[in-house]
Amino acid sequence: MSAVISARELGLLRCHACGAVYRAAAPGLRCHCRRCGVRLHQRKADSLSRTWALLIAAAILYLPANLIPIMKTSTLLEERWDTILSGVIALWQKGSPEIAVIVFVASIVVPLAKIAVLALLLVTAQRRSAWRQAERARLYRFIEFIGYWSMLDVFVVALLVGLVQFRGLADVQPGGGAVAFAAVVVLTMMASKSFDPRLIWDSEPPRRVRREA
Repeated sequence: MSAVISARELGLLRCHACGAVYRAAAPGLRCHCRRCGVRLHQRKADSLSRTWALLIAAAILYLPANLIPIMKTSTLLEERWDTILSGVIALWQKGSPEIAVIVFVASIVVPLAKIAVLALLLVTAQRRSAWRQAERARLYRFIEFIGYWSMLDVFVVALLVGLVQFRGLADVQPGGGAVAFAAVVVLTMMASKSFDPRLIWDSEPPRRVRREA
């Protein structure tokens, strides 16, 4: 199998907005796409430090998102505060195990998995590791795909608030945990977007391109 040669090794630069390809400019020289005007770059500027900052903020907020009540339910008989986990347990006990599993995976497992995977990608990219590069690239694409489903719990709270109050059955109010959880989801999505997946492949030493006679 022939070796794969990257565009960077060929001295080429691709616009991430419109796809136009240019010859790479000298290092340190700023240039913009002549077609759409977007600034060209071989790697996102300060990708690692910016992603670390967003990821650490998300990890800090993950604790209050799961410890602070996410929803308050008031009826004529009782007043109940629920965290994400207590809500999952209540759904399971009241005969909705399928919904309980979906909320548990989307609200607890997915954000934690995104934080762990992004931390792994950042550490290996900083060390310029050649360990399982193809698998790491697939991991990045996977967390980008599942990240949008992390807002399911906030959507369920908003739906319950509108539905219950519309029918006049009870009073449902979102708690501080919902705000923290939404912040975790947004921060992890921003962290995955700010990470440059091309850094995964930067561990390979540059090769000289041989021209055939």
